[in-house]
Amino acid sequence: MTQSVVVLNGPNLNLLGEREPHIYGHETLADVEDLCRVRADALGWSLDFRQTNHEGVLIDAIHEVRTSAVGVVINAGGWTHTSVAIRDALTSVAGPVIEVHISDVHAREDFRRHSYLTDVASAVIVGRGVSGYGDALDEIARLTST
Repeated sequence: MTQSVVVLNGPNLNLLGEREPHIYGHETLADVEDLCRVRADALGWSLDFRQTNHEGVLIDAIHEVRTSAVGVVINAGGWTHTSVAIRDALTSVAGPVIEVHISDVHAREDFRRHSYLTDVASAVIVGRGVSGYGDALDEIARLTST
């Protein structure tokens, strides 16, 4: 049975390529999914790729995959800076959790500099554009290789 890697995206990421392209670039969420699918295939994994604008839906997704996924990549968008509930859900994930941000959140507004997720993540990737998602999948592979 093929292992599955999960990529979860939070609010407003469905607008990639349209919303603030000077910050987030011109790639769409479909482009991100394609990038992740190619990388997951190369690593021998199936890809479970999701986006939601509803916090409870994201928490339910984390609960659903917490023991079955080889690892979880999460770009929680604005919830990164506000959601203890998502942070707590991520503590239930058995495999590595990689926090990803397309922009360099540490070089932006003050409120973006704090993440509720970082202390439960295995690694954090910021400011690499959408290629950070591929880097996150590579990091899961590195962390899970024996």
